Amino acid sequence: AHPTAAPTHTVMVKITFLDYGAGNIRSLRNALTKVGCEIEDVKSADDIANARILVFPGVGSFGACMENLDKLGYTEALRSYVSAGRSFFGICLGMQCLFESSEESPGVKGLGVIPGTVRQFTDPSISVPHMGWNAIRKQTDSAVLAPFASLDHRFYFVHSFRVLPTPENKEWVLSLTDYGSQDAAFVSSVQKGRVCGCQFHPEKSGDNGLNLLSAFLKQAQEESVPVLNPTPTEGSTVLAKRIIACLDVRENDAGDLVVTKGDQYDVREKEGEGDVKNLGKPVELARRYSDEGADEVTFLNITSFRGEVVDAPMLRVLEMTSEHVFVPLCIGGGIRAYKDAKGVQHSSLDVAAAYFRSGADKVSIGSDAVEAAEKYYAAGNKGDGTSSIEEISRVYGRQAVVISVDPKRVYVNSKDESKHTVVEVPGGKLCWWQCTVKGGRETRDMDAFELAKACEALGAGEILLNCIDMDGQNAGFDTALVKQMKASVRIPVIASSGAGKPQHFIDVFRASNPDAGLAAGIFHRREVGIDEVKKAVIEGGIPCRGV
Repeated sequence: AHPTAAPTHTVMVKITFLDYGAGNIRSLRNALTKVGCEIEDVKSADDIANARILVFPGVGSFGACMENLDKLGYTEALRSYVSAGRSFFGICLGMQCLFESSEESPGVKGLGVIPGTVRQFTDPSISVPHMGWNAIRKQTDSAVLAPFASLDHRFYFVHSFRVLPTPENKEWVLSLTDYGSQDAAFVSSVQKGRVCGCQFHPEKSGDNGLNLLSAFLKQAQEESVPVLNPTPTEGSTVLAKRIIACLDVRENDAGDLVVTKGDQYDVREKEGEGDVKNLGKPVELARRYSDEGADEVTFLNITSFRGEVVDAPMLRVLEMTSEHVFVPLCIGGGIRAYKDAKGVQHSSLDVAAAYFRSGADKVSIGSDAVEAAEKYYAAGNKGDGTSSIEEISRVYGRQAVVISVDPKRVYVNSKDESKHTVVEVPGGKLCWWQCTVKGGRETRDMDAFELAKACEALGAGEILLNCIDMDGQNAGFDTALVKQMKASVRIPVIASSGAGKPQHFIDVFRASNPDAGLAAGIFHRREVGIDEVKKAVIEGGIPCRGV
């Protein structure tokens, strides 16, 4: 739901931006620019001391964040600035760092401005990370949250740790958000005087997020210190099911980057010259999907450009997209170590870092994940710290790593016939789902659930669950596969492959309870609109972010 259209400003507001070098902060820069900010970067502790309005985005882990602040010599300057009650806005980890400590990084001290510890979600029935669009329950009458009176106003969250409200931090609690039945509501935003912070990502929350940033900036420029009165909101918030638009991007034979879609992983035209199917330019399509209400946009780079990754056209696509699209962006394909034309070796972490700097929030790993899982099981269910999953999640956090699983059905006559997890599928047949690599061209002796469990243990934060049998068939998702995957892992699961109409999303949400549903071809070809899917899902009684 959009309270109003996103604002545009003529008067530029000077803000100081504390970037300590982690994750995708390009999107936040773009969002701040869009709402009228002139951005100055912190280059020394003095820049923090001299700031009029300080914005601090946190990405990655609590320990890495505090370590970087210490290394740069910023910790004391930041603590003094916030303790003095000066205009401050901390986002996600930038809010968590205001507290004393976090279970994520035992022994590491936070800034200690707000009493309390950041703790893990404990309810075993919920997916962790808490990922997606949830609402906020206002606890005070702050002008920062004034535009958001309804529980239909959702924001984008992605975190595995949260702060619970306590008598000690009560005077700081600006809003609460509900997630899970056993966990109490957690603190989704804080404010005391001019100091604010939020657990969600305004720069990834569409118009709502832009409006919130505008409201903070407006308040930050006022002479008087805000006085907040308690105004608790009734009701409870619900995490929405996400509808994700996917773009399969590759070079066509003319060398242009195009969006394409095949069926059962074949992307060439059946007739004529056999060229790659061209369904439009990636940036234009991503922008259209965002306007139509996509909760996330995923780019799958199925060429996996070789050569200089930093010169890859895909980086430019991300940069251009993040200027206009303020929802999460995921990129897959080519996230692996490689040697460039000069013989210089680049790690998968280097490749991921280039994508994050260009505007991606998550990277999706495919064939490399299968290899990492094989090594994990061969070592007696242990990682060695060198896989792309472990390297990227260690630096950027679990939520930044998505595993793209490409299984195909293998039918059997009885459950004893295979050592793998065998499930009865609609129609009464029995099968297991075999992992494939290299775009489905090769198989491995591992089932989809073994792969997902290993990757979860290695540090992945989400499963993008495809199904080669259903791909491009428009006959519905593989609900049996999705249901078994949800029972196998605790991290969120995205159902992919097979959507042909809005009812298919309703069917998979009801039968299998995935966290999100993804489609590509039907959205590209305008056979079904994203807004149509969302309308049908909401009318079906399933929580979903309105358009």
